[in-house]
Amino acid sequence: MEADKDNVNPLIINPEDLPSRRRSTPTAKRPGIFDALVPAYPSIVADPLSDAEALSSSEESSSGSDEEREEIDEQEVYDLISTISDPEHPLSLGSLGVVKIEDIAILPPTSPRSRISTVTVLITPTTSACSLTTVIGLGVKVRLVNALPPRFRVDVRIKEGTSRTADEVNKQLGDKERVAAAMENKSLVNVVNTMLATCE
Repeated sequence: MEADKDNVNPLIINPEDLPSRRRSTPTAKRPGIFDALVPAYPSIVADPLSDAEALSSSEESSSGSDEEREEIDEQEVYDLISTISDPEHPLSLGSLGVVKIEDIAILPPTSPRSRISTVTVLITPTTSACSLTTVIGLGVKVRLVNALPPRFRVDVRIKEGTSRTADEVNKQLGDKERVAAAMENKSLVNVVNTMLATCE
């Protein structure tokens, strides 16, 4: 089985060295001197004005949600795709260095009328002869299309100079009809679903 792999001995990045917004261990609240003296239940005397203010502020925030959009940055995109498992090795794309935070870009809308931003991800295969670059690219594209809001267009490409078949794979990943046809292939869908099963 090892002989069937394109890269039998890939470079593996230590999980602690991967960029992440998440803390490795949750910080525990230090106990205070008077914590045992303070009741753990809310105050019985409630201020009716504070409840009214809280209600009005929550109404304002929900009504303004059209103007306010949650911003998505490169780290969040990386967190979405770095845990995708490699189809050949039992490791994540992040730990193999296939996806890197510096190869992710979020481009603003191209015209003032447009609300569509573009997320561009460049993939670095573990070897230049990797036969699974299309499958990996497809897995990344499916993950982002399903996870990001519809105001994002997803552009997944193979990083220039990292694969012999980069031009061909980039054409396939950039063609909506080819991607749709690939997702009708049941065996390919099973491979992509297996890759995405490890996503957090």
